[in-house]
Amino acid sequence: MKKYIAEAIGTFAIVFCGTGAIIINEESNGAISHVGIAITFGLIVMAMIYSFGDTSGANFNPAVTVSLWLSKLLPAKEVAPYIVSQLVGAILASGILKFLFWDNKNLGSTLPQGSDLQSFVLEFILTFLLMVVILKTSQATKETQQLAGFAIGMTVLLEAMFAGPICGASMNPARSIGPALISGNLSSIWIYIISPILGAIAAIGGWKATK
Repeated sequence: MKKYIAEAIGTFAIVFCGTGAIIINEESNGAISHVGIAITFGLIVMAMIYSFGDTSGANFNPAVTVSLWLSKLLPAKEVAPYIVSQLVGAILASGILKFLFWDNKNLGSTLPQGSDLQSFVLEFILTFLLMVVILKTSQATKETQQLAGFAIGMTVLLEAMFAGPICGASMNPARSIGPALISGNLSSIWIYIISPILGAIAAIGGWKATK
């Protein structure tokens, strides 16, 4: 049970801080800025990995969980409980943010700023690259594993920095589902469920080809 609690808390923190930064940026007329939002996402992901990596493996992302399962790095019996825990954490975070910022329309939802295809392709590539970093660092030497949290957090920061204004740079179905459900902005949620999962699965090939 402690693994599932860790996944719920970690995902809660990522959604609460990350989408919270988006909301507060809107409420404060840009006080945080896009750069600040990207930094927030990167730092909270890094902090949660170092906090809960030893407990649950620090997935915090259904796409990561599916990819680790297909890579035979996570038992099949853990897939559903992990994903449920991640979704619970994300939805709870968005629910609290809705309570705090009742009039905010989107609650930090990931919404395409261009075409659906554009965001779909971007999310696929972003998640592919993120998952390659996750696999390459977490399955490397002990010295490299110690830097995994930093490398993963900085990858999230980098990708959010340059792609966030167009596709939202979700790379995480739970991160998108939480605010989408609570805000009711469900029209594009399929992009942020399907594309990250496909990108994370494709990363398995990139990892194996460079082992």
